[in-house]
Amino acid sequence: IATKALNVFYFFYTAWFIRLIPFVLLFISYCCTQVYMHSSKATVPIRPLCESWYTSKKYESLGLNITRKNKLFLNLEDFFWKNFSSSLPLPYGIKGSELLLLKVLAVIASYEMPQSIESLDCRRCVVVGNGFSIKNTSLGGTINKYDVVIRVNDAPVRGYEADVGNKTTMRFFYPESASVNPYIHNDPDTVMVLVPFKQQDLRWMKEILYDEKRVRKGFWKPPPQIWQAKTSQIRILDPFFLHETETRLLNLTVNVNPKSREKLTQPTTGILAIFVALNYCDVVHVAGFGYPKVSEQKHPIHYYGYDTMKSMKVSESYLSLSKLVDYS
Repeated sequence: IATKALNVFYFFYTAWFIRLIPFVLLFISYCCTQVYMHSSKATVPIRPLCESWYTSKKYESLGLNITRKNKLFLNLEDFFWKNFSSSLPLPYGIKGSELLLLKVLAVIASYEMPQSIESLDCRRCVVVGNGFSIKNTSLGGTINKYDVVIRVNDAPVRGYEADVGNKTTMRFFYPESASVNPYIHNDPDTVMVLVPFKQQDLRWMKEILYDEKRVRKGFWKPPPQIWQAKTSQIRILDPFFLHETETRLLNLTVNVNPKSREKLTQPTTGILAIFVALNYCDVVHVAGFGYPKVSEQKHPIHYYGYDTMKSMKVSESYLSLSKLVDYS
């Protein structure tokens, strides 16, 4: 009886085991698939795809000698370390402007790019210039797809979305080029980057932040007396980038004597923004740069407004920018 019972048990045990084999194999297959997918996601070579632009012969032929400094903005902590001592005044250093910077940086208390940008494996950036060349291009949708969209000065967005897009990650400006209400043509979280060309620029920012009496002297054009921007979105660009743009990118001579009668060309905010992007981003494209020919005096300069070539003198930094535009 015992033997028959064991045989019956063995028969049913074997039958059920055979029936379970397909389910066991299916379960093992599922587990292996999940492990493979997880490992594949962890080892996707994203960065080499980004770096392909930097290793291309076109980029190397520019001879920019980029240092790839990713720290873009001045930090309050910098002033408590001796290694930040600067021997140059603005716009190439902070010598003589330390107290103004301390007061400004103490209020804004924000010194980095948003974490959503910092954490990206690949920072794809586009610098949008204000040139007439971008008009009627229908590039707006393409521009909005970039991770970082950099604009300069007070260039409008509303009404021009089809050509220039409506996304703005960073906007470079100085007091004379600041818009009274920066959020008309910017996103609520746009990083507003002040480029301090002179001490008056920092003084203007301090007066805005502390709601002090405005001093209009020292500006070639009256800056806004009221500037409605969130302190958490304001940054001060490190003068390092203006110095490197002038000496490395444009091969210009730095004028460190503000009383000198010799007026040397300084980089525009547009080409400065491109140089910053080359240091911070993994992929850099530009759009809307370049002036019309000098002979075309009646040709519009910008994609907005009515300024023509006759109304201004062509900047040497824009002429030097042509070699960059060829590789955009």
